[in-house]
Amino acid sequence: MHLLFDLDGTLTDSGPGIVNCVNHALAVLGRSAVAEHEVRSLIGSPLHDIFARLFESHDRRLIDRAIDAYRDRFNDVGIFENALYPGIADALEALTASGHTLQVVTAKPEAPARRVVEHFRIHQHFVALHGPTLDQPTCDKADLVAAALAHAGASPDAAVMIGDRKDDVRAARTNGVRAVGAGWGYGTADELVAAGAVFVARDVAQLLVWIRT
Repeated sequence: MHLLFDLDGTLTDSGPGIVNCVNHALAVLGRSAVAEHEVRSLIGSPLHDIFARLFESHDRRLIDRAIDAYRDRFNDVGIFENALYPGIADALEALTASGHTLQVVTAKPEAPARRVVEHFRIHQHFVALHGPTLDQPTCDKADLVAAALAHAGASPDAAVMIGDRKDDVRAARTNGVRAVGAGWGYGTADELVAAGAVFVARDVAQLLVWIRT
């Protein structure tokens, strides 16, 4: 099977770093900090969309300044305020050993996403990583899923997208791919089911059982 994994909220708990970097950017722009839950509810979306929601504005110059300030902190500090979810490392090893092909499909820009998977020493399990470039203000995750299918030379019915947000599910369904919800991430089971997930795993162990059956 071709397994497409989201990164933030699925493989890693990147919330602390993202929250801290968002509030750092807001402080640089003279804005008030926002509550942790407000940011965590947006994790999984591109930075442009996160700041557009927080500013309630699509002012490109304002959003670009916020993204620059975010990355100033994220590249040196925030990227490491992060942790693998329990069971992920062992699960990736088991899935690879069982002959599954694994790829990362993420809204996080490709360069920092690669740093994350290399930092946690899980990069060897993935045959490819798909994410937007740093200069892409927005990205359609469906395009990244399509790129992953093309890379694997796989038909949609031979692939599964695993992610924690409705955007992951919608991107999969746009390509005719089944989506499984990562119930341990930042989304809710209701959100994932409403978007069309065929299953929501409460933890990594339950995900492995679903894949093996």
